[in-house]
Amino acid sequence: MFTKWHLRYLALAAGLILILSTIVFAHGDLLHVMGTVTKVDEGSITVKTTTGEEKVVMIVATTKFLKGTAAATLQDLKVGDRVVIHAKPEGDMLHATEVKIGVAKDSMQHN
Repeated sequence: MFTKWHLRYLALAAGLILILSTIVFAHGDLLHVMGTVTKVDEGSITVKTTTGEEKVVMIVATTKFLKGTAAATLQDLKVGDRVVIHAKPEGDMLHATEVKIGVAKDSMQHN
């Protein structure tokens, strides 16, 4: 027989499963590459990840760039910038769908 505690536990577990499945499927099959840019080419970005490995992410015609909340371009990306890249695995390569360029704290305006 289930007690109130068991029912609350089951409801909590069901809620957590629902929330976690939403988070997992929110980005579909995209991978996240986070770290510091070590090289920028016309067709790729090399990132030293937060775990210390280097990842090369290919730039495609549909790649979107953001700097903060503003639209940006590949030319806005510099070595040393912090990035979060949403990338789609294709074979042994990663293709960037979105590149979020970090905004330096000293360049942010405070009200």
